[in-house]
Formats: sequence, C-alpha cells, structure tokens
Amino acid sequence: MSASETSTEQQLKAEIERLRERVGALESELVAVQARANAAVAEWEERAYWLDRLHIDLNALMRRPGANQLRLALKAVRAAYWQLKLVKRRLFKQQ
Repeated sequence: MSASETSTEQQLKAEIERLRERVGALESELVAVQARANAAVAEWEERAYWLDRLHIDLNALMRRPGANQLRLALKAVRAAYWQLKLVKRRLFKQQ
C-alpha cells in the first residue's frame, strides 16, 4: 500500500467518523424535537378534552355578537396584568 493510498484511507475513515458523529447529533436533536411536539400535542388534547367535556363549542361561541370584542378586552386585561407584574418585579429588584 502506497503512502497516498494510506492517506486517502485515513481521510475516508476520518470523514466516516465525522459523519457518524453528525448523525448521532441529529438523532439527539430529533428526539428533543419529537418530545417538544408530543408535549404540545398533549397540551392541546387536554384543552380539547375539557372543552368537549363541558360541551363548549368555541366556533359557535365566537360567532355570537360581541364575542370578538370580549376576546380583545380579555387580551387587553391580560396585557395590563403582565405589565403590572413586570413593573412590580423591576421595583422590587432595585431595592
């Protein structure tokens, strides 16, 4: 075996090892993504379960007059609440 053949073989082995490491990293990343997706699906299934159990049809509810205005009002209240919470945190952090 010549020096160039040995060098090429070593390069191929190094490339194969690098690719195996990359495949391992991608497999780990895939497992993490699947876990997050499963958690999200489980959360939405839980919400759907309770809506079904309480016989709440969100589509019918949102078709009612004033439903969108109520949703926007609740969203504004929630935003104000979070702003107050943020201000409170900042004030107590400075003391």
